[in-house]
Amino acid sequence: MTFRAVLFDVDFTLVRPGPELGPEGYRRVGERFGLTLDPARYEEARMRAIEELQHHPELEHDDEIWVAFTERIVRHMGGDAEGAHECAREMTLAWEQHHNFELYEDSLATIAELRRHGLRIALVSNTARDLDEFVRHHRLDVDAAVASRVHGRTKPHESIFRAALERLGVEAGEAAMVGDSIQDDLEGARALGITAFLVDRDGRYPDRDDTLPSLLALPAALGLARPG
Repeated sequence: MTFRAVLFDVDFTLVRPGPELGPEGYRRVGERFGLTLDPARYEEARMRAIEELQHHPELEHDDEIWVAFTERIVRHMGGDAEGAHECAREMTLAWEQHHNFELYEDSLATIAELRRHGLRIALVSNTARDLDEFVRHHRLDVDAAVASRVHGRTKPHESIFRAALERLGVEAGEAAMVGDSIQDDLEGARALGITAFLVDRDGRYPDRDDTLPSLLALPAALGLARPG
């Protein structure tokens, strides 16, 4: 198979939350709302919130869903009290700030290698962020960026993937999708005939054959020749 394009998820694929969005960030914001949040409970709280997250029934982008998701993290970290909702709203707004994110070490190198082979690149993200500004802030060499707030639908709705393909001028069979969510990224993309890979930096899915231990493994997975 010859690929012409790659679609990337953003959060936990190309970038990770910085300190202000991590355990200590939650603790500090919680204090402002009279909450005592335990940073040691953050990872478990986040995973529980993911399991409990309910998509909009029509997969429409809804900012309140993300506030509710963040509120579950706050409550699971020990902030199950008055002030949890407002704390979550402030944390949600912090997720819209570009400087609160850090690129993974493999992101720019992988994008550069894909570019060397002439592939087109798009970002597809369930986010309220201005992705065009995000791209400029982090100096990402991409051709298109589709955010759910602007598009109106969230992954895994097929229309958000179609929008990215149309902007790149490629067919589904000519593209690959890379993300960290089985449901949103892999299942959503594959429903259209897009090849999809799961980024699994922590080795949580050792029995799957469609995972990448890092983005640096992507060129080989796409069948691209090594330099030289």
